Amino acid sequence: MLLKELSALASPLSQGQVDKLKQLTSELSAVQLAWVSGYLAASANQGQVVASDGAAQTSASQTVTILYGSQTGNGRGVATELAAKAQAQGYTVNLTSMGEYNVRQLKQETLLLAVVSTHGEGEAPDDAMELHKFLASKRAPKLDNLHYSVLALGDSSYEFYCQTGKDFDARFAALGAKQLLPLAECDVDYEQAAADWQDSVVEAVKPHIQTADASVVSLAPAQASSSEFTKQKPYTAEVLVSQKLTGRDSDRDVRHVEIDLGESGITYQVGDALGIWFSNNQNLVNEIISGLALNPVTEVTVGKEVLSLEAALTDKKELTQLYPGLVKAWAEFSANADLLALSEDKEQTRQFILKHQLADLVKIYPAKVTAEQLVEVLRPLTPRLYSIASSQAEVETEVHLTVALVEDEREGQARFGGASHFLASAEEGQEVKVYVEPNNHFRLPENPQTPVIMVGPGTGVAPFRAFMQQRVADGVEGNSWLFFGNPHFEQDFLYQVEWQQYLKNGDLSRLDVAFSRDQAEKVYVQHRITQQASLVWQWLQDGAHVYICGDAERMAKDVHQALLNVAVTEGGLTPEAAETYFEELRSSKRYQKDVY
Repeated sequence: MLLKELSALASPLSQGQVDKLKQLTSELSAVQLAWVSGYLAASANQGQVVASDGAAQTSASQTVTILYGSQTGNGRGVATELAAKAQAQGYTVNLTSMGEYNVRQLKQETLLLAVVSTHGEGEAPDDAMELHKFLASKRAPKLDNLHYSVLALGDSSYEFYCQTGKDFDARFAALGAKQLLPLAECDVDYEQAAADWQDSVVEAVKPHIQTADASVVSLAPAQASSSEFTKQKPYTAEVLVSQKLTGRDSDRDVRHVEIDLGESGITYQVGDALGIWFSNNQNLVNEIISGLALNPVTEVTVGKEVLSLEAALTDKKELTQLYPGLVKAWAEFSANADLLALSEDKEQTRQFILKHQLADLVKIYPAKVTAEQLVEVLRPLTPRLYSIASSQAEVETEVHLTVALVEDEREGQARFGGASHFLASAEEGQEVKVYVEPNNHFRLPENPQTPVIMVGPGTGVAPFRAFMQQRVADGVEGNSWLFFGNPHFEQDFLYQVEWQQYLKNGDLSRLDVAFSRDQAEKVYVQHRITQQASLVWQWLQDGAHVYICGDAERMAKDVHQALLNVAVTEGGLTPEAAETYFEELRSSKRYQKDVY
């Protein structure tokens, strides 16, 4: 209906038509407005034909296929912006998640632009796994007619920087496709590099577009956001509660945080994450400024904004996470021989980054740095994502998080994680800028009666609290099994009363816990899975969905291995067949992970 009415307005407008156009577009997002702009431009310039059902018709125009593989939403955002720019040029565009893309269509493509992030240790994000595997297989077709370009998102702090993007680029080339532009590699501060690539690739596509017969701009629309608030335009919410969950003698500080979304209209689904924009701790900012003998009111430029050094370090720059470029720059600033040598060794640099912050560099390796030099070498502050620990079916306009305070001591000095410290020290009424990051690869089964096995040690239990709230609200009883672990029963049993109540009411069928330090031999959730192997296999045979949330480096790998062992010992599968079995479960969305 909107297309019909907008097409009718694609000629000089009367005041009444202007008013009508404003009304029609008042609820559209920036990306949707860009789409409409491109649509009307194409209609005016190319003789647009619109079918009676409002669907646009096209003749021989080529489609620019834009695929994205995204773990935290950055890839989807870059691809969506690219689609808007391509549409504005009058191109026919198909914007699709790699997870929703039919790999058999690949051999039909002539123009393909891919945006993909790298997850974990060089792994493809969840929605890119299928396409990544297909391209590497013998089933992948020759792509002699394809022109392509890849933008890779990554983090240079990790060993396999932009690896998935590199894989896609190499495979496309090996299959005979031709590069429109060389592979673009983007670090954490990707915005400008991504924008430059978008502009360049839209131009690079132009010679390959058959515009003579084109009569339409069409788009498989990007998913509409659940609200007007985004990463770029977050909502200013209020903290209601930041309550310690762990006992006074626990060696960790885990907080239950409740945030009021007010009248924002923000909605979320269980499985989604909440993005938190935070401010750096004032004591940390002061320590860095005084350690460098700088003046906090000195004006510096960040992007197009001029502000004080203190303000820049508080709200604009990353202080708690180093990256290789900063270590190298600081080695040159300080002219310290040891740091210079370390910065030349990738593995030593990675290990150094894990154990140090900017304040440690300032303290250990004194350097003469101007305020402008400092802000230029620091990365932009980026939001942190936390798995949502609540269902709106129960908490309505609130959103709950389970936050572990990142804390360490270095040479007698306490060091904290930026966002976790911000939330842990938040008082009632404190403002926090938030947005919802959808996670369509961590969802409850469509059939609510389907059994679910949830493995969530530590703060990995957060989304399963949301799962249970949702299942109870939906009237689902039983068919749910939680594996939870932490060091000590008395100090670290997160949400203990709630889990016991779910068990008592029959909402939760089984609860297996592993408190690793309560006995001489350490016991973890993977050991409990092994102990319950027969029943775990029976649940899998009954169609259970398996969910894992928490630490990616060790826990998720150990749990995966325990599940493979279950398939071998109880299912009689070979190790290779067990891997294939769980790969099939993953493909059918019965095996989902939210790991970090």
